[in-house]
Amino acid sequence: MKKRKIPMRKDIVTGEMMPKRQLIRVVKNKDGEVSLDPTGKKAGRGAYIAVDVAIAKRAKAERTFEKAFHVDLDDSFYDELIQYTDHLQARQELFGKDAKN
Repeated sequence: MKKRKIPMRKDIVTGEMMPKRQLIRVVKNKDGEVSLDPTGKKAGRGAYIAVDVAIAKRAKAERTFEKAFHVDLDDSFYDELIQYTDHLQARQELFGKDAKN
């Protein structure tokens, strides 16, 4: 029986490779709009961040997604990211790291 390969992606803040299911995708579409991508299927250039509130706060402090996507972002984007990360982190603690978002 073949072993299934787990898709890995790099956390843009820490540079650590992690399973895709343990990351949040942020996408920049062709119009230059940056948004969270809970489905992981939105069109555009994606970047990943770990489901960890401390890392999301670090992304805000370092303006990580502005540098990655070459755009200006309001604090509200980072605040939404932190809030969403907090929600997912709580779900993972309840249901396990491989639980569906």
